[in-house]
Amino acid sequence: MIEKEDPVISEEEAAQYDRQIRLWGLDAQKRLRGSRVLLAGVGGLGAELAKNLILAGIKGLTLLDHEQVSEESCRAQFLVPVSAQGQNRAQASLERAQNLNPMVEVHANPDRVEDKPDDFFLQFDVVCLTGCSRDLMVRVDQLCSQHNIKVFCGDVYGYYGYMFCNLGQEHHYVE
Repeated sequence: MIEKEDPVISEEEAAQYDRQIRLWGLDAQKRLRGSRVLLAGVGGLGAELAKNLILAGIKGLTLLDHEQVSEESCRAQFLVPVSAQGQNRAQASLERAQNLNPMVEVHANPDRVEDKPDDFFLQFDVVCLTGCSRDLMVRVDQLCSQHNIKVFCGDVYGYYGYMFCNLGQEHHYVE
């Protein structure tokens, strides 16, 4: 895991995130502002996650996807332009994702998530996996658990979907 500096909220950021700061407080926004997130899989669910994370004001988001843009992916997600068919999905999503919030560092990585070595995942505070195999989700979850990195996994199949998260042993759930 990377070293955490104490994020400072500028006046511009305070104006941009005013509603969120009033909703969950300045400390929570500072934690968001200091967070680096990996998002593997930029399909329909991944694009929606990317949008929400970028608009929330995290520090950085890495879009990781080895798939090519198809006609179907142009319909399933809004970050790729129709003219990007045949291009890498992460790279084709980069411009529109970055335009959502210029204060967030957005990066694209065209590699396969399955080929990434364990130390790749350690540079993030949160790892989000969409559309991944069970074996990969277990591998990444076990690795991230050992390093106090939060993990979210999920996918959608028509009207059905699933979600799993591991927020660490120190996280207390409230019902």
